[in-house]
Amino acid sequence: MSTLTHLDASGAANMVDVGDKAVTTRTATAEGRVVMLPETLRLIREGDAKKGDVIGTARLAGIMAAKRTHELIPLCHPLLIAGIRVDCEPDDALPGLRVTAQVKVQGQTGVEMEALTAVSVACLTIYDMVKAADRGMRIEGIRLLAKDGGRSGAYAA
Repeated sequence: MSTLTHLDASGAANMVDVGDKAVTTRTATAEGRVVMLPETLRLIREGDAKKGDVIGTARLAGIMAAKRTHELIPLCHPLLIAGIRVDCEPDDALPGLRVTAQVKVQGQTGVEMEALTAVSVACLTIYDMVKAADRGMRIEGIRLLAKDGGRSGAYAA
């Protein structure tokens, strides 16, 4: 196991100095799911949720969250994000929505936390928008699917 980069020699938390790292293209993809009743998924699909466009709002919330990750996670660097894509796809097998986020940057540090934050907030937004119809929804399976770039190279779940 490698050493934890956010701890100094005494074990105190610190922000990693990335100043000497090369600027490279870095991407990360994360996913999560919101499991719900079939009737709730129908409301979303048909656009009948009382709060409006659930998928569009969740997509926008995920994008906004990725851009603000450094304000939420104490040791994350602020990044000039080159691109963010958030998708919310209905899945009858769950039933529910599968949320994915892909984030890209030209930078000195990765965007895994931004992708995970985008998915988390998009899932929370879905829950918020239809909780009146289905309080038993579950948010689950939030994880990193893939990352590329930087010294550690590629990762795929």
